[in-house]
Amino acid sequence: MGHIRQVEPVKLFVGMLSAYPGAFAEAESALAGALGPADLRSDLYAHEFTEYYRDEMGHPLVRCFVSFDALIAPGELARIKLLAGEIEARMAAAGNWPVARPMNLDPGYIAPSKLVLASTKDFSHRIYLHEGIYAEITLLYKRGRWRELEWTFPDYRTPLYHGFFDRVRARLMEQSKKSDKVTE
Repeated sequence: MGHIRQVEPVKLFVGMLSAYPGAFAEAESALAGALGPADLRSDLYAHEFTEYYRDEMGHPLVRCFVSFDALIAPGELARIKLLAGEIEARMAAAGNWPVARPMNLDPGYIAPSKLVLASTKDFSHRIYLHEGIYAEITLLYKRGRWRELEWTFPDYRTPLYHGFFDRVRARLMEQSKKSDKVTE
């Protein structure tokens, strides 16, 4: 058996999808209350890749990403996906928007070599974590750029998203260097 090594921390981000740009601040505030302050935010991106959410979320949809200052252990992803579901449910129950689901929150993390997303749906390329949550490697970081996989969602293939993920990865690398200096 190989030697068990300490897991390197990763950079948490959450993709937020809504037809109501005003809902982003509420979702981010709820996430920050549980996860700590955000450190990076993307612009709002038009989400014209699917009609899947139209009936329950409205139209037109926009996407925004936010990453959080504190690094996490990769094993925390399932807990954070469950938290995201609770926040979505609270926002829906509040009745502030004329749709059944005003916000979709998709947590994931960036490690130096990959981007991983959490999901409640099983599929051949997803690994079960616990409590009904799965994880998938959605993008690889190789030779200085993000690389798609067969199952990578169309929006996650776009240069706009990759630009934000580059910023998050750079922040992770900066934070990792600082934490290495503290422990030396």
